[in-house]
Amino acid sequence: MALHRFPHRFFGHPVITRRQLFQGLGAASAASIGFGGYALAEPFETTVTRYRLAPPRWPVGLALKLAVIADLHACKPWMSVERIEGIVAQVNALGADCVLLLGDYVAGRGIARYSEPVAHRDWAGALGGLRAPLGVHAVLGNHDWWEEDAVQERGCGPTKAGIALENAGITVHENTCVRLIKDGRPFWLAGLGDQWAFFKKRWKGRPLYDGIDDLGATLALASDDAPVVLMAHEPDIFAQVPERVALTVAGHTHGGQVRLMGYAPVVPSKFGARYVYGHVVEEERNLIVSGGLGCSGIPVRFGSPPEIVMIELGV
Repeated sequence: MALHRFPHRFFGHPVITRRQLFQGLGAASAASIGFGGYALAEPFETTVTRYRLAPPRWPVGLALKLAVIADLHACKPWMSVERIEGIVAQVNALGADCVLLLGDYVAGRGIARYSEPVAHRDWAGALGGLRAPLGVHAVLGNHDWWEEDAVQERGCGPTKAGIALENAGITVHENTCVRLIKDGRPFWLAGLGDQWAFFKKRWKGRPLYDGIDDLGATLALASDDAPVVLMAHEPDIFAQVPERVALTVAGHTHGGQVRLMGYAPVVPSKFGARYVYGHVVEEERNLIVSGGLGCSGIPVRFGSPPEIVMIELGV
């Protein structure tokens, strides 16, 4: 297991500094005057954000379309089964070769205070309607691990979310890798275990999390030189991802969830805003972070509308 430290967090919820508090209050004031209704309506919108790229290690002639869904946080009324079914229909209409699900399917304990639960079999059943020639592939997110006290106590799965996905016919990856073929050309799809799976202990007032992620073991399964696409819930792993990986896709941050003029006061990452959203290139390595679809903590999104991500590689 990998041990992770995360500043400005307390038992999985943000601990806001004095500076962030005043910035947040300023944003809240502006929202209450002119945009309050929009901040409450925005969580129900769904856009499609498109990326087209040819990473340095992507073979010429291998055209691949990936549809990405992240951070559903299923709950009523914000992310009902009916809404998930609508998202599934949108994704199916995109004609992707492969659908990637990046975790946090359950509501989470914060948003649960403002919502009604959706049964695992219901949200997973809706996702079971996804269709793609190269399959539907999933990793779990931190909230999928945190929702079960028994899982936290024993320090391992299985989780209810993972079982529900598998029962719906969706492949769940946990430090695993599968070789897929598109138009006669191979590539590897790797799925990393969650980096925040277990609350371990406190250190200097900050929580430490044990992850089940094992990047080295996961990539070692890619046994030839075909390109690798890596699925991860949290984007923080990207700092360690080697050039072997052509593209890393992640969620978790919600794009900040609340952003004023592009600034997010609180980002659940040890790197701050470095990996908060969008297409990030570092030393010719490529990362795309989805803003996700649902809400965490509070049922408000502002300046970060829910999105399905469509990625076209090799074009």
